[in-house]
Amino acid sequence: MSTGNEQGDLLARTRAVLPSWLSIYYDDPIEIERGEGRHVWAADGTRYLDFFGGILTTMTAHALPEVTAAVAEQAGKILHTSTLYLNRPMVELAEEIAAIAAIPDAKVFFTTSGTEANDAALLLASSLRRSNQILALRNSYHGRSFSTIAITGNRTWSPTSLSPFQTYYVHGGNRFRSPFAGLGDAEFVDACVWDLREVLDQAGGDVAALIAEPIQGVGGFTHGPDGLLGAFAKELGERGILWISDEVQTGWGRTGEHFWGWQAHAQGGTTPDIVTFAKGIGNGLSVGGVIARAEIMDSLKGNSISTFGGSPVTAAGALANLRYLLANDLQGNAAKVGPILLDGLRELDSPIVGDVRGKGLMIGVELVRPGTGSPGEPAPELASAVLEATKRRGLLVGKGGLYGNALRIAPPLTLTPEEATEGLALLTASIEEAAAGLATTASVEEKVVSP
Repeated sequence: MSTGNEQGDLLARTRAVLPSWLSIYYDDPIEIERGEGRHVWAADGTRYLDFFGGILTTMTAHALPEVTAAVAEQAGKILHTSTLYLNRPMVELAEEIAAIAAIPDAKVFFTTSGTEANDAALLLASSLRRSNQILALRNSYHGRSFSTIAITGNRTWSPTSLSPFQTYYVHGGNRFRSPFAGLGDAEFVDACVWDLREVLDQAGGDVAALIAEPIQGVGGFTHGPDGLLGAFAKELGERGILWISDEVQTGWGRTGEHFWGWQAHAQGGTTPDIVTFAKGIGNGLSVGGVIARAEIMDSLKGNSISTFGGSPVTAAGALANLRYLLANDLQGNAAKVGPILLDGLRELDSPIVGDVRGKGLMIGVELVRPGTGSPGEPAPELASAVLEATKRRGLLVGKGGLYGNALRIAPPLTLTPEEATEGLALLTASIEEAAAGLATTASVEEKVVSP
């Protein structure tokens, strides 16, 4: 068991040898040493209920025996070969993904991350369309590479304005903070489609693709009404523009109602041209990928390989994880257990909660400063306060959003009703604590300035 001094030493060593721009949670950061099920243990022995899963990556459970066994068995055979050789685990994983992709004549290409998957999707689209013009949603996030930063509509995650793309941003990703916020679903969709048409008319030339997250992850789990992306796709299809659905955080049944996030938007059989995935499929293993119709996937000119994408070990572990998810209907569990959290948070009457949104086990809570009108001034300091309060109570959650004021709640999909109820109580108490602390601070300040 590590002591506080050892933890402080590890933090100092981290800061000494790793980039200063790497974010680390908490005033007193924790070293997560092991996990089991929906819980993790810090190096000092403290147990936490995990409602963030390593940024939505531990999709099924920590130390899932089926995944552990598959990785160990494959590691005992061979760790690495690359795509220059036939790879049975990779092919078997690709076959199963293609079968459940809901994309006609699907082919799969594996990468090591969601960033790399989106890179590959952009390469496919821009090469096929012979255009570097890309549409993206405001408030979006698609990765940390040079090309994906160029299509990220969130200033916090965009350290440079240099870009290989000409990117146009459209409305629809963040309904809470939108000029169309007061509209009903149909009217909101119509307004966003009108905005899309205007952007396309102004862009000129041949736009390559629209890339969009069905629910924006780093953006604070924001999303438009069901059907929005399908309405976009109809407009895009008439102009030959491709639709890329970024399912890095929404895929594999996390939203409960659908296996893929884009399926909430499908209209008249409309499907994305390209789908990207990562995170949860590996349950912690480094894996991502692209699904596309064969005519699109095979359109790339020139030779290519992937050194690490679809490696035997990651493919074997991801395949075991996917089979476990399907055999145990974890999408159904997300649909059943998610409302315990979502409804419970919506019932919370707190002056600092501006919005509660999401689907299944992907829930966002936007915190605002009381008395600042509608929709309320973003309160990143309150999100940080809640993050610290949940940690003290033994619960891990995330935060995000354009202003850093949204709590991100995304437990493993095996979450039980009892654990959901427990986590809800801990989160509610933490929000109430932050609100009470704000009220106390305001009272003290008022007394200080009083004559």
